Amino acid sequence: MTVTHEVVNQAPPLTGFSTADEPALLEALRRDGAEWGVREVTELGALAGSAAVQDQARWAEEQPPRLHTHDRTGHRIDEVEFHPAWHQLMTVAVEHGLHAAPWADSRAGAHLVRAAKFYVWSQAEPGHGCPVSMTYAAVPALRAAPELAARYEPLLTARTYDFGLRAPLTKAGLIAGMSMTEKQGGSDVRANTTRAVPAGDGTYRLTGHKWFTSAPMSDVFLALAQTDEGLSCFLLPRVLPDGTRNGMRLMRLKDKLGNRSNASSEIEYEQAVAWPVGEPGRGVRTIVEMVNMTRLDCVLGSAAGMRAGLRQALHHTAHRRAFGRELDRQPLMRSVLADLAIESEAATLLGLRLATAVDRSQAGDAQEAALRRLALAAGKYWVCKRGSSHAAEALECLGGNGYVEDSGMPRLYREAPLLSIWEGSGNVAALDVLRALEREPAALDAYFAEVESAAGADRRLDAAVAGLRKALGSLANPERAQLMARSLAERMALVLQASLLVRHSHPAVADAFCASRLDGEWGNAFGTLPPGVDLTAVLERARPRPADAEPAGGAA
Repeated sequence: MTVTHEVVNQAPPLTGFSTADEPALLEALRRDGAEWGVREVTELGALAGSAAVQDQARWAEEQPPRLHTHDRTGHRIDEVEFHPAWHQLMTVAVEHGLHAAPWADSRAGAHLVRAAKFYVWSQAEPGHGCPVSMTYAAVPALRAAPELAARYEPLLTARTYDFGLRAPLTKAGLIAGMSMTEKQGGSDVRANTTRAVPAGDGTYRLTGHKWFTSAPMSDVFLALAQTDEGLSCFLLPRVLPDGTRNGMRLMRLKDKLGNRSNASSEIEYEQAVAWPVGEPGRGVRTIVEMVNMTRLDCVLGSAAGMRAGLRQALHHTAHRRAFGRELDRQPLMRSVLADLAIESEAATLLGLRLATAVDRSQAGDAQEAALRRLALAAGKYWVCKRGSSHAAEALECLGGNGYVEDSGMPRLYREAPLLSIWEGSGNVAALDVLRALEREPAALDAYFAEVESAAGADRRLDAAVAGLRKALGSLANPERAQLMARSLAERMALVLQASLLVRHSHPAVADAFCASRLDGEWGNAFGTLPPGVDLTAVLERARPRPADAEPAGGAA
């Protein structure tokens, strides 16, 4: 066959890298008392960047789960079939403790190490992070029922992935899900119509329709249903103790924009057996701990997506030539890449700081618990909102190559909006900031104590903190406060990110962030950094390294 052309000027495949090659990540572990986890994180990061795991991620995406409602003889089975790659990814996640393991780990920084692992492993394939995250989040909510927690928590924290529909207490390890959303209510869970009726033996029977239940093959679920006392929380197993299937019917799997490797379903409860968790009528308060923990993973997942997109953009532009030189040597592209790198590191630092707040609050630090309450709501709003625009710009750095499925960039792009929607879309998260300010004054004190620990280090940050204090003084009118909710959440997140960067990042990154995000020297798109930013220093800090290179930030 006649050769008509030779393929040149294309970037080689990006494999054999480590998703833990990031200075900000390893520095945070060492700084916040979790140096013991550095080696575990770097090993997992190298695995995430391997060719074998990248293939597993692709297979899990390209061969999505399939619902089988009945067997060949017509019996109802309600089973979801996954590609083997899904189970391989889940096995690694559970064995490395990305699920509920830190709740059974007494070491300092256990939640931070788990967050770092979730961050590096999510960059390989984000869809299976959903059941992993819900299992992590289920434990603090389940503790509202001590007897149930005593039986189920050891299995939720066990590092064994034991897939299959069997009675939960007979398994070696459990995965948990959450069942709240209904089509008539959405985020307004108090409008739920699922009913729970006491059976007289300590259990309830649930009947109703849930509009969006992810990971329906989980072993147990925390579900909300109405009782005579009001909306209440329940633990509902897929399989009953006697081995029979519970009355949880899978009606269909959702055909989603992204997150395709993960099964999300519409279900009906038909006299499903469940055990009460927490006080009757206080279901929202009980399950809010689970929601907060999954929100942490929304921040971490968005940060992971940003880092994955940035890595691809840096790799492509380092090998692609145009107009006589590599793209990453051209001033305007360097500005775009540096801007993406700054956004990525700011998101990473915020996610890891929130994880540190979990560790400290679990140790009894009331100020850290208060900080987590407010900063988590603001961070969830802003970081997850930025994920979509970051993914779009990173994809654009690859041009047409990024628009084709083989590049992996469309998967990142489709995934990004999910994390802004999951566990409360933008308005819900922004209004939660107002709720925290109104109901928990200690949260605002803790927030300012945190951001003002960088006082005097950067005049732009000092001015932003002062401006934020002034803005908070105009919230007396409830309607005005609601209209300001988004801008307030954004400002609070930006100020907190700036404070973290000023204290902990490279001076060039902190300077560029404060000049652009706080001082107004920034346009409406990435790549509009002001003149004078040290692009070389920013890009060198962000540039990927081979998996066998010395970890960024020093040897493990």
